Amino acid sequence: MSRTLSLWILLSTGASAAVPEPDDWTAVGQQTAERLSRYLQVDTVNPPGRELAGAEFLAAELAAAGIASEIHLSAPERGNLVARLPSSGEGGPPICLLSHIDVVPSERAGWPDEHAPLSGDIDADGVVWGRGALDMKGMTAIQLQAMLELHSRRLPLKRDLILLAVADEEVDNTGVKWVIDNLWDELACGHVINEGGMGLIDLFFEGQTVYPISVGEKGVLWLRMIASAEPGHGSTPVPDRSPQILLEAMERIAERPSEPVYHPALLELLSAAGAAEGGFSGAVLQRPGLIRMLLQGRLMSDPLTRAAITDTVNLTGFGGALSPNVVPGESWANLDIRLQPGTDPAEIRAELEALVADLPVRFEVLSEESAAVSPWEDDPLYAALATRLVEEDPHAVTGPAISVGFTDSIYLRQIPDDPPQAYGMVPFALTKDQILTMHGNGEHVSTANLEQGVRVLYRALADVAADPQGTWRAPSAPQISLPETETEAEAETETETETETE
Repeated sequence: MSRTLSLWILLSTGASAAVPEPDDWTAVGQQTAERLSRYLQVDTVNPPGRELAGAEFLAAELAAAGIASEIHLSAPERGNLVARLPSSGEGGPPICLLSHIDVVPSERAGWPDEHAPLSGDIDADGVVWGRGALDMKGMTAIQLQAMLELHSRRLPLKRDLILLAVADEEVDNTGVKWVIDNLWDELACGHVINEGGMGLIDLFFEGQTVYPISVGEKGVLWLRMIASAEPGHGSTPVPDRSPQILLEAMERIAERPSEPVYHPALLELLSAAGAAEGGFSGAVLQRPGLIRMLLQGRLMSDPLTRAAITDTVNLTGFGGALSPNVVPGESWANLDIRLQPGTDPAEIRAELEALVADLPVRFEVLSEESAAVSPWEDDPLYAALATRLVEEDPHAVTGPAISVGFTDSIYLRQIPDDPPQAYGMVPFALTKDQILTMHGNGEHVSTANLEQGVRVLYRALADVAADPQGTWRAPSAPQISLPETETEAEAETETETETETE
């Protein structure tokens, strides 16, 4: 989306320039960094998760500002937090600021000696270190800070803003599934801002930062491929044992051809980058035919871009081995398959089965989710995010993208009848090396990125949810009751913990 078009859409929706802003964004960034530092020190490593501690941290931060919240347990110690800034409702359904509380494990040996994974250290350069700085406690800190800034200015709203922090995104997504099953009728968000696209420095052209906004995610098909044969003694090589069968099956799958697919979202993002760059290279990116003719080989040779345009099948682990001198009767491999929008998981499964049909191999489905995409054309929230992401950097561009991974948004987009429009947007500008620290060693984020993130989100939310001529509505304490028939054990799992303020 061009700057001109997104700004026109934004202005045509009635966004007002009269919304008050913080006097000192630098101070806001520093406050966000300090808050993130303390949040990173809360151990929510999953497994086992224990996200209740993280939810209680967020609840305390909200309570200190006079905002009530609720904590719902989806399982023992698995907390999910909900907080709401109320509005007149005249501007439409609520906007949900979604994040997950859990973080992945770390290997301490790979981190800098002075910055442990759960330290939350802020170094002399204002860089905040800790597991979750990028995925995704850093975004939670931005969402929380933006909500606090809006609340502190008593800004009248025409759409409710809901802070929703859930458990267990990194393993089984049980938190968001529980929220959908138990709370969604009450939340009924029309839009969701979640993790997803991050600003990538020098992605297509040197000096240009690209901010993809995830409007969809590839589908997921996790399979276990199991080879079966007679077991035997390891001292005597015998053909057609299960490990050899499994290797042959894997070779056939690895040689399977994969045709590129250019989703309209990707073509729009490439076109925006090309238009900003200009010249011959820029012209190529603006023309799908030239992309296929001149760039397809390069795109297919890079694992990152290949994943963006193809259905991928990735071997992620083996199992079945017994002792070294025993050939097992069964050997298995896990396959992580990511699917383009429009690809039916059943079709891919049938294709793989056909490739190994003459082998004693079977497949078990571990997980299966079709790709889901939210519309973005002419959407006011998408336009606000796109405009605010690039307004201060003349060398930055933005556009829609289909994420190669998946987040909790995939389940929200599949809600029947009236699913929310979910956009993945983390307003950080990062190098490739910084991106690689996510789920890796030395994860960190700068205070400058946090400051930018709060500023972008604050302004985008104000663009679509503020009502300067309206009446401010104070958050009210939730009223929660449990059925009298509920047992103590059930209450331990399902009781909602609330934080109320004077």
